[in-house]
Amino acid sequence: MTEPHTPSRLVRMEADALLALAVRLEGPMAADFERAVERVLGCGQTRGRVVVTGMGKSGIVAQKVAATLSSTGSPALFLHPAEAVHGDLGMITEGDLVIALSASGETEEILRLLATIQRLGNGLIAFVCDTQSTLAKASDVALDCSVPAEACGLGLAPTASTTAMLALGDALAIAVSLRKGFRAEDFAALHPGGKLGKRLATVRQLMHAGDAIPCVAIGTPMKDVIYEMSRKKLGMTAVEQDGRLAGIISDGDLRRLLERDGPDCLRKTAGAVMNPNPKTISGEELAARALHTMEEQKITSLIVVDAARRIEGVIHLHDLWGTELI
Repeated sequence: MTEPHTPSRLVRMEADALLALAVRLEGPMAADFERAVERVLGCGQTRGRVVVTGMGKSGIVAQKVAATLSSTGSPALFLHPAEAVHGDLGMITEGDLVIALSASGETEEILRLLATIQRLGNGLIAFVCDTQSTLAKASDVALDCSVPAEACGLGLAPTASTTAMLALGDALAIAVSLRKGFRAEDFAALHPGGKLGKRLATVRQLMHAGDAIPCVAIGTPMKDVIYEMSRKKLGMTAVEQDGRLAGIISDGDLRRLLERDGPDCLRKTAGAVMNPNPKTISGEELAARALHTMEEQKITSLIVVDAARRIEGVIHLHDLWGTELI
């Protein structure tokens, strides 16, 4: 008696497809996958793009693969194969690399693109379930996405096979990005909006700069120091000497000074009161790093400096609250 297609069994069937793919990637398909990675890397070196195409459900997966490649540093676009033969073939140019997704490897709309791909000399990578198919044989690299069975009760609707294609596309994109040395900062530059962009914002993007920086010279009288701190409203001021950071004075420093010296504190200068070893950060660091440092040191602000300790800005804890860094 056939086991009923319960939701849990359907999910396990897709999981089995992914496990089978993982086994192939560790064994017989490892060399082909490495060749695919090299092809994508080579395309980037010649300023070509990755053109990802597929029809139907495979086309939907192809759109996601193109998006993942683009967001991890490999410029990519999706080409609808049916639209391609009605004018969109111009999207494929010399130097581009084509990745074609077709479970059967016999999708008519994709096979009609082969002549153009060959004429332009484009590289071709295929994601197929049949490595003996027409598409696989016409490709420079054919990656096997075959599955033990589709999760569909009729065994017809693309389910486990498209899951395998999606996972393979993710694996390819991430493998290429790792080889490129793609960094969190690079990822941030490509994701400036939404919650993800906020998590990946740099200190420079959020810091107070220019006239908004509370800053006094080392010889400034304390009454003027207090005025500067009150005017800039960040609960601190940087102290500079010869154009470089010399120290910091915080609200806490002022309270302790008043408790100790009373009104006599106004006769002191910034240099006599400042903490000469303030915590600093580079403007290129992620804002999440600034938040971590503030929480760890139990402070509310960091002075942003360059390699020569010139003051570039100030980032305050309030600037980081609400930016969804956690």
